[in-house]
Amino acid sequence: MKRQRVDGLALDSYQRAARVMLANHLVTRVYPDRIALPLVRRWATELREDLAELFGYRLEVTETTARLYPVHDRLDDARPARSVNDRVFDRRRYAYLSLALATLGRAGDQITLSELAEHVADHASRIEGLDLSTERAADRDAFVDAIGWLGARGALTLADGDAGGWASDPEAGEALYDIDRPVVFALFRPPRALQHLHSVRGLLADDADQVSPDQARRVRRALVERPVVYLDELSQAERALLGQDRLVGEVEYCTGLRAERRAEGVALIDTSGRLSDTRFPGTGTLAQVALLLIGEIADVVLDLDNPIPQRPGALAADTALLDQLDASIPTAGVFTPLADHVEIVTAGTDFVEEETETTEQATYPFLDDAWVRATLVALTDRYGATFAAQWQADVGGLTTEVLALLTKLRLVRPVQDGLLILPALARYRGAVVTVRVRKAEELFVTAADTDGSTGEGGV
Repeated sequence: MKRQRVDGLALDSYQRAARVMLANHLVTRVYPDRIALPLVRRWATELREDLAELFGYRLEVTETTARLYPVHDRLDDARPARSVNDRVFDRRRYAYLSLALATLGRAGDQITLSELAEHVADHASRIEGLDLSTERAADRDAFVDAIGWLGARGALTLADGDAGGWASDPEAGEALYDIDRPVVFALFRPPRALQHLHSVRGLLADDADQVSPDQARRVRRALVERPVVYLDELSQAERALLGQDRLVGEVEYCTGLRAERRAEGVALIDTSGRLSDTRFPGTGTLAQVALLLIGEIADVVLDLDNPIPQRPGALAADTALLDQLDASIPTAGVFTPLADHVEIVTAGTDFVEEETETTEQATYPFLDDAWVRATLVALTDRYGATFAAQWQADVGGLTTEVLALLTKLRLVRPVQDGLLILPALARYRGAVVTVRVRKAEELFVTAADTDGSTGEGGV
């Protein structure tokens, strides 16, 4: 990495451009905002070389798009696609999105929503178990979510009408879209044709014959893609690389983030909020209740008079998700003459088996489901009046979402009958609860008063 190419006075601009590309992978004239593309285009040459050297990523920049093609070492189900209303995509929405992209790739400059829905419905009818019926409100809502995802990224621009009106009544409502073909083509360009794969593992990096530069890129990728990189999930060679100040310093220089080192691993701290898709600590009921739960967990784990059980737990990516996806691959769609029959070993499988012979598997504090549920109920009883209205009467849903947030941040790991408490959780054990007491003369309560007032994080 040639640091001398970037002048010190312009370093912040370069780092903001790097964070934008690493966080979004696709930048257009409107996504993620209107200033992102000019910023990336300014540093296109430097970013293209540095992202390739540090991470093995390929960057393509045109007048209207910037597209980063990352290398995936493992699948991550913690960053799903979301609608403009923050609804998580399910399998049906993903399918409609893929079929809509296929349709738009062969369309002209404009298309109506009903015409697009007709084409997608025709494609869906040829796939077993999938259909799109405009008579069903659930199908229309899922389809509009997929189209909204494309619209947010600039692939479609609303020229006339209203998608919401069509979703409510397709006979009365309609919408006309302009198609931005460069964005459509940039959105879906897989590194390998899916019809040539027997396994999803073919989309992951093949590290069977890793050499030192590839191992270093793998460690750097982990630093920018994971909330925290634990030593227990790395091979011996990768642990040594993570311990090098130079390797971590290169990532710090490129992104403008600062590495926080602990005995168990390294985390890049994003104070800018432009690389992380989830700010934590943060406002809102889920983030604040998560902080409260962290405080309760820390008190139990650190109670020397009442030690809790320890359980082993491999942090390396397991193969369950890969196996589930492989089981869903329609074998009839695989083009056998060009299909890859070589079994690709998942990242991390070899070193886990090898190291278990020579090193003892790490153990982590364990808390059972009953304790977690009882603690969330107690927190709701104590602070529930400050929660958002939707969570005050849904402790079960609140528990599910809070645990999902902590899992995504790699602070806990769900197991069959409870939680493993991961080391990074201790970083937030200093949470301080402050509940604002409403004065008697305050007759009206704002949304801010009912959400996000349960606590503040302190490290």
